[in-house]
Amino acid sequence: MKPICLPATLDSLDEIGKYVVAATTEAGLDTKAAYGMRLAVDEIATNIITHGYEEAGRSGEINLSGVLSDSSLTMVLEDTGIPFDPRSQAAPDEDDLCLPLEERSIGGLGIFLVLKGVDDFSYEYAEGRNRNILVAKRQSVANS
Repeated sequence: MKPICLPATLDSLDEIGKYVVAATTEAGLDTKAAYGMRLAVDEIATNIITHGYEEAGRSGEINLSGVLSDSSLTMVLEDTGIPFDPRSQAAPDEDDLCLPLEERSIGGLGIFLVLKGVDDFSYEYAEGRNRNILVAKRQSVANS
C-alpha cells in the first residue's frame, strides 16, 4: 500500500482509520484481527499526537505505511515527536483491570489494548524518528 503522511493532529485520526480499514480489508483479516489492528493503530497515533507533539508544544507529521506479505500485515507509524517506547509503560495489573473505570489507575490501558490487539508490536528510535511497528498474521497463515 502507498504510505500516507498526515499532520500530527487529532483531525487526522479519521484518515488514519480509513487507511487501516483499507489495509486490513486488502489483507483479508477477519473481523477480530481487523478491529484489533484498527484499535492499536488508533491508540498509538493518538498517543503520538497528544504526547509526542501537542503536550510538548510541537507540530509535525505522522507517516503511516501498510506492508502486506504472504503471512502478515505490518503497519508502521513514524514520527519525529518526543521519543517514547510505549512498551516502557507499565501494563495494568489484574487487580486494576477488575476495578470500576473510575477507580482504576490512570495510564497503561491503551498500550495494554495495543499489545492484546496485534500479534506483534515493536518500537525503534533511530535518526530522530520513532517507529511503531504493528503486525497481524493473515488468516490463512494463522489457521495453518
